[in-house]
Amino acid sequence: MIDLAARDAADPLAHFREQFALPAGVIYLDGNSLGALPKAAPSRIAEVVEREWGDGLIASWNDAEWVTAPRRIGDKIARLIGARSAEVVACDSTSVNIFKALAAAVSLNSGRKTVLSETGNFPTDLYMMQGLDRLSGGRIVAKAVEPDAVIDAIDADTAVVLLTHVHYKTGAMRDMAATTAAIHAKGALAIWDLSHSVGAMPLHLTDAEADFAVGCGYKFLNGGPGAPAFLFVAGRHQADALPALSGWFGHSAPFAFRDEYEAAPGIERFLTGTPPIIGLAGLEVGVDLMEQADLSQIRAKSLSLAEVFEHGMEPLVQRFGFTAAGPGDPAMRGSHISYRHEHGYAIMQALKARGVIGDFRDPDVMRFGLTPLYLSHADIARAVAILAEVMETGAWDRAEYRVRAAVT
Repeated sequence: MIDLAARDAADPLAHFREQFALPAGVIYLDGNSLGALPKAAPSRIAEVVEREWGDGLIASWNDAEWVTAPRRIGDKIARLIGARSAEVVACDSTSVNIFKALAAAVSLNSGRKTVLSETGNFPTDLYMMQGLDRLSGGRIVAKAVEPDAVIDAIDADTAVVLLTHVHYKTGAMRDMAATTAAIHAKGALAIWDLSHSVGAMPLHLTDAEADFAVGCGYKFLNGGPGAPAFLFVAGRHQADALPALSGWFGHSAPFAFRDEYEAAPGIERFLTGTPPIIGLAGLEVGVDLMEQADLSQIRAKSLSLAEVFEHGMEPLVQRFGFTAAGPGDPAMRGSHISYRHEHGYAIMQALKARGVIGDFRDPDVMRFGLTPLYLSHADIARAVAILAEVMETGAWDRAEYRVRAAVT
């Protein structure tokens, strides 16, 4: 029997819950998709809108340091992912940054033309590869193979391998250092998608010798819906990597307004257009909050929450046909836990109607995010108890719960 009260009493992260605006009666298990609202975010965003924009007007690009926000916030994110200062910028979306990283990696490894990933990767990663293939007229070739076959598939024509550190459906986590070493041993470069791991565990990009990485700001970083993403480029590559999206903010002298593009000397060359200041303000609040926490404690609590969830699910797996969708070893998973069920969508809608918010991914995966900064062990046990009630009473079996919404 797990002593929930004892675990919650000893939780070194418990005080962070008060820094989030969580609705009463809701157990929020979807922070791996959209993080909860930090209480400090509305006032900071209002300050940007009302004082910096409203009063400061265009002078705030300098006076309020808007112009340096991508680099300033990037340096903060660098500390969360084990990178160095001047190796990360906060900008654009994850999709756009994937495109930039792919194109830059190919420019560095120009004797090769294949960009490689795994089948079942998050769709935008694969779509960006396919778009680069089409745009190049076949001079760059997108290829995806089964997850276990990636390393063996790297050949003399493979320029770069794009992989997700924590899989969006199953939570399966790759060994970043070992995988990067294997990729490098075959002469390719490595791009890591950190969208489901940044803010959920310690990361060590420098130690792993990663070449590029991307990630979003609205999951565990709690930056808000559509928050800007980030792009990591190892310092050793920055002078030679060519930005395919050569926007004016990536110019060496943006306000010289020259006709010809000249890339900035460092990480700033991977900026494109004007930074989205309001979105960056929300992201910075979330990142600042994350910097107050110990990532090792976050990871330890995530594993503890997962243990409670799995313990509660054991009888439901046997009685109602749930199947674990990810690795059996918790150390090989990220900070969400997934189960398959043929009626998974309807079951999730029934849970939401009862205040337990997770999400669903086709064809049959129910995901539950374990966000240590604002969840307790008691929350997890209560969520599983509600799931048990939904199954025992057949409450999920209603026509309205089968109607698919635009966002699942």
